[in-house]
Amino acid sequence: MTHSTICWARHWWSSPSAEHRGSLRRGLLAVGVVALLTGCDAPTATFEPIFLGGRAVEPSGDSLFAVTARDAGAVVVYDAVGRVRDTLGMGILHNPGRLQAVGADWYVSDVDSGKPSIVVLAHDGSLVRRISLEGRTNRAHQFAVLPDGGIVVEGLDGRLVTVRGDSVETFAVVELGNRPSLIVGVSGGVLHAVPDKTITLYNGFGHIRWRTDWPWAETAFVSDIGEDSRGRIHVIAGVAQSDTFIAYSMTPGEGEVVRWSDPAVEGSFLVDRLGEIVEARGRWAGQ
Repeated sequence: MTHSTICWARHWWSSPSAEHRGSLRRGLLAVGVVALLTGCDAPTATFEPIFLGGRAVEPSGDSLFAVTARDAGAVVVYDAVGRVRDTLGMGILHNPGRLQAVGADWYVSDVDSGKPSIVVLAHDGSLVRRISLEGRTNRAHQFAVLPDGGIVVEGLDGRLVTVRGDSVETFAVVELGNRPSLIVGVSGGVLHAVPDKTITLYNGFGHIRWRTDWPWAETAFVSDIGEDSRGRIHVIAGVAQSDTFIAYSMTPGEGEVVRWSDPAVEGSFLVDRLGEIVEARGRWAGQ
C-alpha cells in the first residue's frame, strides 16, 4: 500500500483508503443512549472527555459535559466523573448532530424530514425555540453560535454566512474547498477547517485571528473538531490502515499541532490538565 503520510516524532500518519472510510464513518456515528450509559470505573476528575464515539464533547462550566446521541434523538449530559446527569431533547430532537453550550442553553443541530434547524434547549431540556436553516445551508450539523446570538453556517455556495433572524451576512474573507468543511465555535469566534487547504479562526466579526495550512495529508479522514473547558482545540482522525483513531491538540493561539494520542480502536478520548491525550476508559469510553 502506498502511504500518504505526515511524520511527527511519535507517530506516522497513514491516510485512510476509500475502502475503509465508510466503515470508519459508520463507527463514528454509532452512538446511542444505551451505549453511553455503560461502563466501569471512571478516571479521576483531572481528566475530561473530548471525544466520545468519535463525536466532540461540549463542556458546560467546570463540571458538566454533553454529547449528542443521534440514534436516540437526544443530548446526554455527564458530570465530572462520568456519571450521566440527564438525557435531554427526547421527543424534540429528530436527528441531532453537533451541540454548543451558550449561557444557560444548549444549541443543537437537527434535521427533521430533510429540513435543517438549530434547536435551542434550556438546561432542563425544555424547548426554547427552533431556528430554521432551510434554504440557507446544506450542512446543518456544522455551525457555530457567536456571542451576540448569530449562527454561522456554510452557505449554499460554500462561503460562511451569519444568520441573525431574517438577515444573512456573508463573511468577507473565507476559504472554499472541494470537500465538506468543519465549523465549531471556539473562544467566542468561529473555527473553520477546510480539508486539504487551511484551518482559520475568525472573530465574531468575520475577521481572521489566525490561519494555518492544513497539517494532514490530502486524504486524511479528519472527522470532528472540538474545544475543551480550558479553551484548547482538539481534532479526531481515523487511520484506515489499522482501523484506529488518533486525537490531536492544536494551540488556540496559532493552530499548531502540539500533542497527539496513541492510536485507539475506539473514537473516545480524554485530555488532562496539562493537555496530554489518552484513550477513554470506564464510563467515559462511550462504547
